[in-house]
Amino acid sequence: MKILFLGDVMGRAGRRAVAERLPKLRADWGLDFVVINGENASGGMGLTAEHAKLLFEAGADAVTLGDHAFDQKDMLAAIERETRIIRPLNFAKDCPGRGARLFEDRRGRKVLVAQVLGQVFMKRAFDDPFSAVDKLLTSYPLGGQAQAILLDVHCEATSEKMAMGHFCDGRASVVVGTHTHVPTADAMVLPGGTAYLTDAGMCGDYHSVIGMNKAEPMRRFVTGMARDRFTPAEGEATLAGFYVETEDRTGRATRAMAVRVGGHLPQAAPI
Repeated sequence: MKILFLGDVMGRAGRRAVAERLPKLRADWGLDFVVINGENASGGMGLTAEHAKLLFEAGADAVTLGDHAFDQKDMLAAIERETRIIRPLNFAKDCPGRGARLFEDRRGRKVLVAQVLGQVFMKRAFDDPFSAVDKLLTSYPLGGQAQAILLDVHCEATSEKMAMGHFCDGRASVVVGTHTHVPTADAMVLPGGTAYLTDAGMCGDYHSVIGMNKAEPMRRFVTGMARDRFTPAEGEATLAGFYVETEDRTGRATRAMAVRVGGHLPQAAPI
């Protein structure tokens, strides 16, 4: 199976890059399944139902969220109607939506998509991500009900993401980090057959401070004072993510490649 994961879509620039580039990538690469992290797609904070629709129309099969999952209030209702949107698995038990779902690709193969939030350096403590993931993967053994399993690990700390990757090695096809908006250079296939990348980066304008116009973040760092709101940068966006090929029988990854298309970041080499 050919799987593409795209990192945090950041504002209008990120949405535009996905809409313009993903359909061609899907056709040219013969992609079987596409997952997009969309939690910053609407004004840099959260996702609206309208912008979720745009991501699906561009070619996403599933959209994951993150700690900004419900910053856009219409998502509280939209996530109940649109079951292809996945919120964090270890969110509060009574929040709407679901943290994992079993999908089908266009050939009928089952793909489990899940997301979990980290605890280290996050603004508030969420439920333990490791026990939540362990319970899920115990219920869905790789190569059984699911021919592929993708876990989006939405964390601040690289160490926590790496620990989750090794924790899931041999139990998931793909473990990919999101949240920091900075792509890492450690795409690999772990010994047990799990494709791993610490952070997929963002789909947005990299002439920015993690996707925001530079002036206000720089002012706050230099002076310690806020004057304006953060606003997403709207220059040319780089499409950043993770491409993985898996075996249908075992669900294990056979190839992993960081993806960077357009914008200002060079394409990474496959392994």
